[in-house]
Amino acid sequence: MISVTGLVDALGPGLLRVVAPGRDAQVHDVVLAEPGEAAGRPGEIVLGAGVTDPAGAVALLERADAAGASGVVLKSPVGGAAAVTAAARRLAPALVELQRDASWTHVVWLARGAIDRAAAPFPGPSGPRDDLFALADTAAEIADAPVTLEDARSRVLAYSGRQDSTDPARVSTIVGRRVPPQVIAHLRASGVFRKLARSSDPVLVPGGPDGMLPRLVIPVRAGGEWLGSIWVVARTPIPPDRVLRLADLASVLALHLLRLRAEAGVARRVSADQLRAALQDGSQPVPAPPPWRVVALGNRAEPEDVRQRLDLWDAMTRRYGWHRPLLTDLAGTVFAVVTDPGRDTTESGTMPWLRDVLTRARAHDRTLYAAAGGPADSPTGLPRSRSEAAELAALVASGHLAPGTTLLEDVWDAVVVERARKAVGADLLGGPLPALRAHDEKHGTSYLQTLAAWLDHYGDPKGTAQSLDVHPNTLRHRLRRMAETTPVDLSTPQRRLALRLQLTTLE
Repeated sequence: MISVTGLVDALGPGLLRVVAPGRDAQVHDVVLAEPGEAAGRPGEIVLGAGVTDPAGAVALLERADAAGASGVVLKSPVGGAAAVTAAARRLAPALVELQRDASWTHVVWLARGAIDRAAAPFPGPSGPRDDLFALADTAAEIADAPVTLEDARSRVLAYSGRQDSTDPARVSTIVGRRVPPQVIAHLRASGVFRKLARSSDPVLVPGGPDGMLPRLVIPVRAGGEWLGSIWVVARTPIPPDRVLRLADLASVLALHLLRLRAEAGVARRVSADQLRAALQDGSQPVPAPPPWRVVALGNRAEPEDVRQRLDLWDAMTRRYGWHRPLLTDLAGTVFAVVTDPGRDTTESGTMPWLRDVLTRARAHDRTLYAAAGGPADSPTGLPRSRSEAAELAALVASGHLAPGTTLLEDVWDAVVVERARKAVGADLLGGPLPALRAHDEKHGTSYLQTLAAWLDHYGDPKGTAQSLDVHPNTLRHRLRRMAETTPVDLSTPQRRLALRLQLTTLE
């Protein structure tokens, strides 16, 4: 299942936006509002296809509320009218606004595809990609030339046959599934991407490096948003009538790209929800071989919005080859589940791979960190590993551990001390520290600092004096004056341990 806001996020701002979230209920179907009938049922989102005025919109919202529907979709500008928004804020169904020029049929198709996708646990590769190759072949027939379909990041989504008549740049693009850097530089210098982002008009690209032939580029847009483009190898000029047919095909391709994006967003959201359950109580499977480690990901200056942080880490891990990263957020922290093969490997989604990725990323941002809990051999061990990762992340965030890649077994002592410090708390119970602290505060002495250094150096006068940057005679004088203030019993290991834990709490 997926929530109303989750569905809207998956379909994208080029199509829908949430005006009022209501109770943000789960959705399992999309229905059209029918006059004289109940406006949906629990779990359904109602499409107000025939609603054209605010009064009718408010009436539909009230009917949907009475029927227990999850949400109502209304077209702009009716969906954003003040009276409609006010009514939605006092009712349970979510109010979603559809772009003015969007088709209700397309909304039904895209939304049901996303809902079906959400119902599949850990969804696999999406089916519409096969349709993209068919569209590429259709475009190639129209243009009578080789074609590739690319997204807005210059990643190849599909390509036509007849690529034997193309150039080396196109071959490199198809083999690498991405436009080569030198070609991208040429396209940027030619202003191609700027034109594609701002206009729906076809763009003619001149020949470029490595024998690159001229290209005709047809932008693919939806709701004003640039989704991708159709790239045609134009050895000879494409006739105007064929360019118009390619532009018509771009509108069909836009729907497929919206659906792909929606399914990818749903897949990530469903994966995150199931992963969150696995980290909370070990009740869900993890689609990766054990043993696992739960890793808290962050940086020392990260934004407050955890969803924004999740998006940033998702983009980073995908950039370095983890195409389906196991990422989720829990209690305000971004977590990843990686496999721990116990050996060095470059395979994405493993602990050695993550360490290498972080090393490279930290060359640009020294505040990034990954804090890994201990290994988990079964799902029941994931909550424990997650708790350990969260403890390590808190130590990094507080400055007790340096940013970077941190494994529990490397800093276990810091975790033990931190747990003990929390258990001791602010109540010192007894002993000499309350009197010494009061003396320090009143007279500006450094008795607490001196006692901590004395314990840390096992009572060695020379080492203690060096750490405090004082002469050993000054240290001896200070210890005598401290003993005059209050008795300090260091005769047993238990007393020394208790005092050091109390001092750690005060620090």
